[in-house]
Amino acid sequence: MTSNQNANIFGELKWRGMVYDTMEGVEELLAKEKVRLYNGFDPTADSLHVGHMVSMIALARFQRFGHHVIALAGGGTGMIGDPSGRSSERNLLTVEETRHNVEEIKKQLAHFLDFEVKTNPARIVNNADWLLELRLVDFLREIGKHFTINTMLTKDSVKNRMGRESGLSYTEFSYSLLQSFDFLHLYENENCIMQTGGSDQWGNITAGCELIRRKIGKNAYGLTYPLVKKKDGSKFGKTAGGAVWLSPERTSPYKFYQFWLNADDQDVIDYLKYFTFFDRDTILSLETETKEKPEARNAQKALAREMTLMMHGPTALDKAVQASEALFGGEIDGLSSGDIKEIFAEVPSSLFGKEQFSGEGKGIVDLLIESGFLKSKGEARRAIAEGGIYVNNHRVNDSALTIAIEQFIDGTYLVLRRGKKNYFMIETN
Repeated sequence: MTSNQNANIFGELKWRGMVYDTMEGVEELLAKEKVRLYNGFDPTADSLHVGHMVSMIALARFQRFGHHVIALAGGGTGMIGDPSGRSSERNLLTVEETRHNVEEIKKQLAHFLDFEVKTNPARIVNNADWLLELRLVDFLREIGKHFTINTMLTKDSVKNRMGRESGLSYTEFSYSLLQSFDFLHLYENENCIMQTGGSDQWGNITAGCELIRRKIGKNAYGLTYPLVKKKDGSKFGKTAGGAVWLSPERTSPYKFYQFWLNADDQDVIDYLKYFTFFDRDTILSLETETKEKPEARNAQKALAREMTLMMHGPTALDKAVQASEALFGGEIDGLSSGDIKEIFAEVPSSLFGKEQFSGEGKGIVDLLIESGFLKSKGEARRAIAEGGIYVNNHRVNDSALTIAIEQFIDGTYLVLRRGKKNYFMIETN
């Protein structure tokens, strides 16, 4: 773990554009002492997505600057559902679903936080450990009395839903009380004096600070990060296929890599500041390169490599890079049928029976015509003679070449190409 013990985390966050709002006194506090702070992650699915990475990586930044960080897995609050940023109510999860999701999210948090360092090891706690033990009447008497309906109705997460036909259930309305209680519990039991989160959590964080002040007469602090949006105003972390997840089962390392690689020139420098640990000089250098040679996309390549390495490790990164280069004539050997299906998902294709490639196989000219890739044998022979036809990105030099099933990736896919970018895929069944 890189140490920045003598530097100021607030200044670091500030130049990266990561400070959205703070309680009074936060900057002074962080300048003079190392604090214990937490950030919550509700397990509404069995994986977090890239939108959560601002808070996750920010926790890791705090740790690298010598602070004591706690990642809170919301096994209790996750069973209620945070209305912040939602236009409708979440489906309630069972205890078993929530417990499973918490365990999966813990694994993902471990990619960013250091639990072994001796000076300030990170910790993960689960608020189910205390929330599920609460007695309703005791909770309302001890905690509920410190909240006024008037104040709760002014919160954006409540106001936005009150105006909709579906409204807001009492279940979700009570979420702020539970998150505030989390902060109080950690303050009293862990000396945790600060909570962080996305800007949509500001109301919940300030409610927790106020509860601590009212309940035990002490100051607590909060800091929020901006919710990342693209420069065109569209939602960050969404693609045509849905959310970009951290789980390789939900979003493959290849697609994860492609998400970052496809960042717009207007967004990529902000992403480097938010999501990587690159220093100021490195980011400024990449910013200059983006302005002077945008076609090289060096900032996007650096971002994609760093994020994929951080989340999925070196082997997955190497394979994602190889898969990306396959679209530009790179090596295909070693990729799986699943990789090929993802890479060439938008490419025209044709289906053949495997028996057509048994024995000596099918002639390349016949395959080019029968698949519909080329129109005539004359066109196929000319294209081969000109060196313009490729099978699995290897140039075809002989029009008498035959294609056998052994040449298919996992016996399933064969990639044809004419020229630099004109691809066609053969699939067998």
